[in-house]
Amino acid sequence: DGELVSEELPKEIIAKFHEAGIDDPFVCEDFDVLRKEQRRKNVKEVIGTILYLVILCTIVYFILHYVGQRTVVRGDSMDTTLSDGQNLIMDKLSYRFHEPERYDIVIFPGPEEYGEHPYYIKRVIGLPGETVQIKKGKVYINGKKLKSDIYGITKYIDEPGIAEEPLELGKDEYFCLGDNRPVSYDSRYEEVGPVHRSEIIGKVWIRIWPLTKFGKVS
Repeated sequence: DGELVSEELPKEIIAKFHEAGIDDPFVCEDFDVLRKEQRRKNVKEVIGTILYLVILCTIVYFILHYVGQRTVVRGDSMDTTLSDGQNLIMDKLSYRFHEPERYDIVIFPGPEEYGEHPYYIKRVIGLPGETVQIKKGKVYINGKKLKSDIYGITKYIDEPGIAEEPLELGKDEYFCLGDNRPVSYDSRYEEVGPVHRSEIIGKVWIRIWPLTKFGKVS
């Protein structure tokens, strides 16, 4: 009775005692000191992990809602610039600092009559206040033929739609066309019409899939 059995403690446990300011664990009057210290450290680690996850989720949310967003091309209206099934990153931040420019590839919701709005990917051709007309298969801006062949758009426009006669755009309206104009459903059609500035969500920035075509889209 009363005999003290000496046993060497593991180094990890001895280190814990030392961290708690206890040089000799066998003369410690209260082992709760070590337990409380360890609990405090565990709580700090848990709180630190939670804060890290909250900050990470906040950054991801900010990026997806205000900076960029992944989108997928559906259809052939932007061939050969963009093809069906390609994955893109949309820039949602730039237009908070400047207005869309001619030849930007923008994304906007389709007509309401389709229920869940499909998102259209088209190229800006006409700017606010300009007059757009399509005659003899070519686009004219303020009476001058648009030199859009630099973007590989060379196909004849069979259907001028509402732009058969000079169409004057409002102060916040953009005339948008698909690069593959013979099959594109765009601002030439009354159901779509000129796109209001408030409807433009962002512009196409980078193609991320397929990897063989990874890079900035222009």
